[in-house]
Amino acid sequence: MRLFVVRHADAGDPEAWVGPDAARPLSDKGQRQAEHLGRFLADNGFVTDLLLSSPKVRARETAELLAERIGTDVVEDERLAGGIDLDHLEAILRDYGLPERPLLVGHDPDCSDIVSDLSGGAVAMRKGALARVDVDVPLEAGAGTLRWLIPPDALKADR
Repeated sequence: MRLFVVRHADAGDPEAWVGPDAARPLSDKGQRQAEHLGRFLADNGFVTDLLLSSPKVRARETAELLAERIGTDVVEDERLAGGIDLDHLEAILRDYGLPERPLLVGHDPDCSDIVSDLSGGAVAMRKGALARVDVDVPLEAGAGTLRWLIPPDALKADR
């Protein structure tokens, strides 16, 4: 399986947000980050067989901007809203038929933890970052190979 993990793009300062955290949207910076990532994926012929997103607004908006560029639909799964580990992730993927190229849009610490656990290294996913980990099922700690870790700054239009 080629597992793609995206940490939602920038959503501003959570302390400055008034309202439920789940309703916090992307900032202008976050919208640009997601658009750059979507353009990068589209320009490189990226294909996924499942784009799965947390239902929290900032993750959903990130996923929708990616989906527009790569021509797919977004599927929301409440379980990606927070608190997943490798066992939970495998259960989620099994519920969707073990896709070969799933793209997950979620939150930290889950995104960083999943990539770190699978690859056996310490990986910090910045907001708007993309990782690809090649791994077999069952998912086991250290059994994956980190192929990509692309921070959002690498995708700016002026680079």
